[in-house]
Amino acid sequence: MSRSPSFAVKQELSLKTDLESLQQWVVAFCIIRFDLEQGQLIEECYPPGSLSNEEELDVAFSSFPDSVSQNQNRSSIHDCIFFFRIQRRKSSEQRNVNSSEIVEIDDKEVSSNSMKDKVINRRKIRNDTKQLKYLYGYVFNRQRHDERLRRGGEQKSVVILSHNPYSSVFRPLLQIMGPLYFDLGKKALEHIAAYVSMWPAPVPGKHMELPIGNALLKVSLPPAHSLSFEIGMFEESASAMAPFLPNNQSIPQGLFHDSDIFGTFRSILLQLWLLWELLLIGEPILIIGPTPPQCCEAVASLVSLVAPLPCSIDFRPYFTIHDPDFKHLNSLREGDTFPPMILGVTNLFFLKALRNIPHIVSVGSPALNSNQVPFASRSAGRIHGRPEGFGLQQLSLKKFSPSSLLSAVKLRRDGPLCLMTEHKEAVWSTYVATTKPDTSILNRLIDAGMLPRVEESMSVVNNEILRRHFLELTTNFLAPFGPYFRATTPSEGSLPFIDPPPLPPFDADEFLANLSARGVGKFLSKRMKSNWLDLYKRFLKGPNFMPWFQRRLTVAEQEQHRLWRQARMKADIKLLISKMPELEVVDYFNAIERHLLGEIQRGMESFVEGFHCLGLFMLNYNVMEKLGRAAVDFTETCQKLKKDLLAVFNVLPKDMQQLLLMNPERAALLQLSSEPTKLPDRPSLQIGVVSSTSSR
Repeated sequence: MSRSPSFAVKQELSLKTDLESLQQWVVAFCIIRFDLEQGQLIEECYPPGSLSNEEELDVAFSSFPDSVSQNQNRSSIHDCIFFFRIQRRKSSEQRNVNSSEIVEIDDKEVSSNSMKDKVINRRKIRNDTKQLKYLYGYVFNRQRHDERLRRGGEQKSVVILSHNPYSSVFRPLLQIMGPLYFDLGKKALEHIAAYVSMWPAPVPGKHMELPIGNALLKVSLPPAHSLSFEIGMFEESASAMAPFLPNNQSIPQGLFHDSDIFGTFRSILLQLWLLWELLLIGEPILIIGPTPPQCCEAVASLVSLVAPLPCSIDFRPYFTIHDPDFKHLNSLREGDTFPPMILGVTNLFFLKALRNIPHIVSVGSPALNSNQVPFASRSAGRIHGRPEGFGLQQLSLKKFSPSSLLSAVKLRRDGPLCLMTEHKEAVWSTYVATTKPDTSILNRLIDAGMLPRVEESMSVVNNEILRRHFLELTTNFLAPFGPYFRATTPSEGSLPFIDPPPLPPFDADEFLANLSARGVGKFLSKRMKSNWLDLYKRFLKGPNFMPWFQRRLTVAEQEQHRLWRQARMKADIKLLISKMPELEVVDYFNAIERHLLGEIQRGMESFVEGFHCLGLFMLNYNVMEKLGRAAVDFTETCQKLKKDLLAVFNVLPKDMQQLLLMNPERAALLQLSSEPTKLPDRPSLQIGVVSSTSSR
């Protein structure tokens, strides 16, 4: 049984839960009981009304180990921790909105009327995001064996539901919350919810310290570029995304950065490069483990293997026959294409039900000590002052021998149905990998033998070696796409007020032809076979490429916009126009006016959006700080552009000035050029009526 001696509820404190702040991290806390007559029942759901009836059923069915796959254990208490991922139902009526949701802003200039329409559309989008696509459930399951009870025992699960894949946060939180609930009952949910609601807003890609009672969770959150757009649009740095290696290796580069790659795939390490390719090109994979924690860890490890490339295919760490998607998958006929997804299962029925799935991986060992919470301790998410040691598989690194070769041949011949009689760790796939296993990496891995303490620490070292290698492998694979994301800056003495050149357009055939002529680079050429170009062709056609490419392109365009905007702030307008002919000066006037109108419009949008957010959630410190920086930036930029506009206007001939002033909105804008700009939190009504559709 996993207890938390470092946590104590302060009875003298009257804790109140801020539901809006709670939604930044958690959708709901649930208590689910397995009833012999009625099946899975949700006893508690806090806050109430967070789920629809259909979602309650989905959560309940996903929160217990499959009875078919459970080993009989006669110990008094058996705890385990795992997690699942389910689709949200369309009928869900969420009353709260995740405060991390920031809808993307279109930077194109539009008129005042279209700006109003756009704000309305953005509100509609924000309302639609109440129905986010996926829900993560983190489960603390307890099986209590007692001969005095009917059928000799009972089962209950404590579940944390969230839109966020923050396993480094919710797993250690479950270690506290699970045992605490079985000690205190419903009061534990309210106390934990109150503490969580006091946490600061999640900051992707950062180390955070989250207090819970008198304990402290020290966690690292995955970076913004690894999170789905459905969770929210966070600020993303161009230098922090593939195809560039990160500067700070201590910052996680993808989802589930704390997963135990070495412990999970220890017996099939040579297959990691095959699995990396299958993930890269988005092939469907079925992962079978003896227990939910083991299959969950395998799915999480595979997803983390392709970092910093975001995994855009659907993945289900723990999938059951009760999942609504099972009906569709089971109906696929021979020859039908299986959708790209990773399924973690424990029920061997899936071997027959999902015959069309082309790649099957068997992991884990039924011989794990079932009294321990079966996931390895991790540096991220470690509870301060808590004893470590959760146990790992006691398996040795397999060395090559004729008998092992014969066993591998026999496994391939028998096929995955041999798991019906005996569990074995293996990979069944007809795919031939292009990437060769890196023996230098395998030789660096440490085999610690059978000592649990040494085993645990060595597994941490081995995970770092493997994760670093596959991070380099993925980054080098994506490196040829780098020129398409290279932002340009105005050269010295050039005109930063003109529109920047567009980024190079992408053409798949042209890219492949250039890559074939240029080569794949020294790093990959040593590790891939001669048919490496075929892997790029599969990647371009797979489900992971386009979402990554479009997102990376968006960040590059934003970076280029920032660089040119910065250059406009530093430009000496009087020097630039001193030797220009009159016609070019007029063009420059129009260009500066266009940029000024664009800044005013974006400032107004930010103000309206911030005001709307204020009506939806309590603005946390990070949001307020961001709005404050935006207000200062808006003021400085507008003041500079107004001075530049007036400077260009003053050098024009009188007749041209009079012609320009015939437009009343332009005249008002020039008049405002000598007045201080209002901050976005207190906009001027005069600025609000300026239109970018003014006749020139």
